[in-house]
Amino acid sequence: MCIWALVTITKWTKQKQVMEGDVEPNGCTPLLAYVAREKRASHPHHFKAGALNVLLRVSGTMSNSPYILVLDCDMYCNDRSSAKQSMCFHLDPKTSQSSFAFVQFPQRFHNISKNDIYDSHLRSTFNVLWPGQDGLRGPILSGTGFYIKREALCNSPSFSQDISEVRTLYGRSNVFITKLNQGYKLDDFTSLPWSLQDEARSLASCTYEEETKWGQEVGFMYGSVVEDFFTSLHRLHRQGWTSAYLDPPRPQFLGNGVTSLNDLLVQGTRWSSGLIDVALSKYTPLKYDTSSKMSLLQTMCYSLLALFPLYCLPLWCFATIPQLCLLNDIALYPKVSTSWHFITFIFIFLSSTLKFLQDVLRAGGSIQAWINETRIWMIKAVTCHLYGTLDAVLKKIGYREASFMPTNKALDEEQVKLYHAGKFNFQASDMLVGPLVFVVTLNVISLVFGSARAFFFNDWDRMFIQICMSFYVTIMSWPVIEAMLIRKDKGRIGFEVTLKWAGLCLGVLLLGSVLIRPV
Repeated sequence: MCIWALVTITKWTKQKQVMEGDVEPNGCTPLLAYVAREKRASHPHHFKAGALNVLLRVSGTMSNSPYILVLDCDMYCNDRSSAKQSMCFHLDPKTSQSSFAFVQFPQRFHNISKNDIYDSHLRSTFNVLWPGQDGLRGPILSGTGFYIKREALCNSPSFSQDISEVRTLYGRSNVFITKLNQGYKLDDFTSLPWSLQDEARSLASCTYEEETKWGQEVGFMYGSVVEDFFTSLHRLHRQGWTSAYLDPPRPQFLGNGVTSLNDLLVQGTRWSSGLIDVALSKYTPLKYDTSSKMSLLQTMCYSLLALFPLYCLPLWCFATIPQLCLLNDIALYPKVSTSWHFITFIFIFLSSTLKFLQDVLRAGGSIQAWINETRIWMIKAVTCHLYGTLDAVLKKIGYREASFMPTNKALDEEQVKLYHAGKFNFQASDMLVGPLVFVVTLNVISLVFGSARAFFFNDWDRMFIQICMSFYVTIMSWPVIEAMLIRKDKGRIGFEVTLKWAGLCLGVLLLGSVLIRPV
């Protein structure tokens, strides 16, 4: 698990002194405390959301700071003015302070290569989606790099509430409840009393949340491994909170981007599973609630992200069905001779492709960046998006429990060398690499035999589009072909993996030749 840091933000004048390093010996210097929560196999720890809620409680009794910074363990502050910039939103008198929740910075990485073969910088998310949502009551929480108001996660109890009801919400700690009643203002202290240390141990225990509303009505939401998306949807934006996206020229926070295909696909599987979890839950954004304070457009944005892993379905169809039909002499698309239908089809395909290229170039990318992003999109769709969707569906019907597979951020020397050389590292699980071998084998075979049939029987008119589709998938999959047949380094695809999944592909082709007949 990652270690999460909550930074205390003081009053504006003292905060300015801290950030500029001009602090009196007895001034308001932030107190750093390391918190290790208790875990037991018999108690659910709720992954990252559970860790964040522990820190919410512990920091509430120690500093009770009104604003909190959340960072991943591999990220560091690259600009000390980040707090000041975020406070320009939180303390802006023109902003509705009663409903403003957080300022989200983009994730930036210090170890991304020039080629960025794994699309680690997440350009489409932080350069397209989040700026677009900034005009619809604000972007979605991104899990790291945000300053959030404590009140947005832990509302102060009402004076009319019964004490038993308050404890059902927040737990048995009288100290924590007292702090909530006092409001969110920084406590002045220079050392940590032992009594508070004992209280902190109790708040970090694995039994504290039993019979409480933590993870449901208080704190970060439980029930999905994408707790940031879930919390942003149900606890914040649906309740009327707003947010802002801030992307200054100088990156405020820097972290480690993934530098191996295995880490990328493991991370993608986890995100896909979590998003589909939310889409299939009772909190799904697909159900537009008239009592919700979200607009219809904002609801549609959440729905788009929640269902994004389902791209695996059309991509698998795109990569297999036309190819199987090509091998069995079945035409699916307009003939070249029917010029109007053919031109319409080509126009739709090229316009979508060129629009994506325009987005990449406007964001400062290159033709190679566009190829890399398209390639990774296709790879993710046929692997981690598929597995993540299946994982969420199996959990929904009760076949398996939720799992959390943290991405490996340790940098292996050989792995980094391959990454900076622009070569894919296919040393990953057979289940992650196997579908790539299957799809590539199918497309190469269909391209070779389909082109041969069209050449000998002069059948280009009927099969031209399907041949082009096989050619397109084959060209975009060149790194996979190279790793299967040419490369000899450690990043190649193992011979056994190639043999097993290519054999499975041949079996499917034989079965298809029996079941699929030309009309």
